[in-house]
Amino acid sequence: MQNSAYKWWLVAMLWFVCFFNYADRQAIFSVFPLLGREMNLSDVQLGIVGSAFTWVYAAAGPFAGWVGDRLSRKTVVLGGLIAWSLITVATALSTQYAHLVTFRALEGLGEAFYFPASMALVSAFHGPDTRSRAMSLHQSSVYAGTIAGGTFAGYLGQYYGWRAGFYTFGLLGVLLGIGLWKFLREPEAPKEKAAAPVPFKEIFSHPMVYVLTLTFIGANFVALIFLTWMPTYLFRTFKLSLTMAGFSATAFLQIASVLGVLFGGWLADRFAKKQLGGRALTQSIGLLGGVPFLFLTGWTINVTILIIAMVGFGFCKGLYDANIWATLYDYVPVERRASAVGTMNSLGWLGGGIAPVAIAAASQTYGMAACLSATSVIYLAFGIFLYIGTKKWTPSPSVALTPAP
Repeated sequence: MQNSAYKWWLVAMLWFVCFFNYADRQAIFSVFPLLGREMNLSDVQLGIVGSAFTWVYAAAGPFAGWVGDRLSRKTVVLGGLIAWSLITVATALSTQYAHLVTFRALEGLGEAFYFPASMALVSAFHGPDTRSRAMSLHQSSVYAGTIAGGTFAGYLGQYYGWRAGFYTFGLLGVLLGIGLWKFLREPEAPKEKAAAPVPFKEIFSHPMVYVLTLTFIGANFVALIFLTWMPTYLFRTFKLSLTMAGFSATAFLQIASVLGVLFGGWLADRFAKKQLGGRALTQSIGLLGGVPFLFLTGWTINVTILIIAMVGFGFCKGLYDANIWATLYDYVPVERRASAVGTMNSLGWLGGGIAPVAIAAASQTYGMAACLSATSVIYLAFGIFLYIGTKKWTPSPSVALTPAP
């Protein structure tokens, strides 16, 4: 199989791996009401369950990036898939609150290795002309996995108990990892080895990396609020069943995000041909465009308006998400790509990881609806910040980057 064809087959295979990456992590949020009832947990305790994954996922990021630059990316990707899938199965064995927190934390450790290795692998086959499109196609699996995790975990939880979804997704993930082992491969040209475990100076040698990382923290904070609490919000406020709450909390937003991410990848590749900051400008458009829709999600009590708001937010979120890593790769050396993704992913999730607990605590005083609307301020601030940073620092990069293979 020629590289010109294989590079797209690679994206397709990684699409399914990432699908389970997000289905596994989203499944638990749709069964929060069942967990709270069975184990007598408060919202803050449930928020800690959500954040346990995020904190460990973030802490492991730099090491995961270093591993992705040093070892076979195929082994890291598929080994990680099998590992986190087995942990997903183990989550179903939880009988106490401490078990839930522990297994969610371990799942964060397992999943941390995926993105640094997979994005470096994609970039090894896709140069500047197709990178945003390839990564945006891959990014669509994030939304599909989120919908599947939220919907089917809610359905299985409603009819068969909350553990059924974890058994299902975990076992399917193990089978996928074994099945893809023969077909996933490294690029023919040997990749360069990182000389230092965590080369922070090289990763942050361009000021735009700081801008992109801080913006990622803000965007992640908002995303984690909706991923964690929207199913429960719909269950409590709109009296939906677990199945419909899990579906509605993910489907409208994530399907729109698929459209946004595909359009964002195409748009960014066109912008990038005209100016270096084209990908980042596409991201800022997505953040600023999402502001009114975010405000509406918590403000309205009308289901139709809520759906419109979630669709609008999802599309704009997709414009931003399509270029998270493709934009970063415009400013870091080729041999540091996995480390750069691992570091930025770590900082982004570390900052965003306080969201589930913070919102649970704040909602006790202000209400969940007000907290959802308040996220619009975060998108506005970081949208402006990214736009200004792009205009200031992208005209003449301060690092010499090696062209992508």
